Amino acid sequence: MGVKWQGAGRRAAVVGVLVAATLGLFSTSPAAEFKMGVIDPQVVLEKSKAGKRALDGLREYVATRQKLLSRDEEELRNTEKQIKEQASKLTDNEKKEKETSFRAKIQDYQKRAQEFNQELQGKQKELVDEYMKKIAVATQAVADKAGYQLVLDKGSEQTVKIVIFNKDTIDLTEQVIKEFDRTNK
Repeated sequence: MGVKWQGAGRRAAVVGVLVAATLGLFSTSPAAEFKMGVIDPQVVLEKSKAGKRALDGLREYVATRQKLLSRDEEELRNTEKQIKEQASKLTDNEKKEKETSFRAKIQDYQKRAQEFNQELQGKQKELVDEYMKKIAVATQAVADKAGYQLVLDKGSEQTVKIVIFNKDTIDLTEQVIKEFDRTNK
C-alpha cells in the first residue's frame, strides 16, 4: 500500500515550490547560470528512513483495522449460515426478527468500514502534508547548497505528472533522501 501524493495538498505544494522558485529566479543576475533539478517526493517518502517508519506505522494501523473488519465479516457469515440452517425450524416472526437483527449487523459493519476508510484517508492526508513540508525543507537545503534556482516535482503515473522528461543528472531525489534522513532521524 502506498501513499500517493494527490489532491489539493500536492497541488498547493507544487504551486508553492514554483512560486518560490520563480521569485528566486528574478533575484539572480542575468549572467548567472540557471540550474534546474527535479525530485520525486513519492520516492523520498518510500526510501527515506523516516518515511519508511511512517509508512510502516500506517501499514500496521491498516493491518490492525483490517483484522477487526475480517473478524466482523466472519461473524456475519456465521450468523447468516445459522439463520439459513434454522430457517425451517423458526416461526415467521422469529425469522423476521433474526433477519432484522442480521440487517442491522450488516449496517453496523458497513458503517465501521466506512469510518475506517475515512480515518485512513485522514491519516494518509496528515502523513502526506507533514512529509511534504519536510521534503520541501530538505529539497531547499539541497538546492541552496548546489545552486539550483528551480526544483520541480517529477510526479508519477498515479499522480499529476509535472515533468515529461529529465536527464538523470538533474534528478536530485537521492540527494534529497540523504538530506531528509540527516534532518529527520
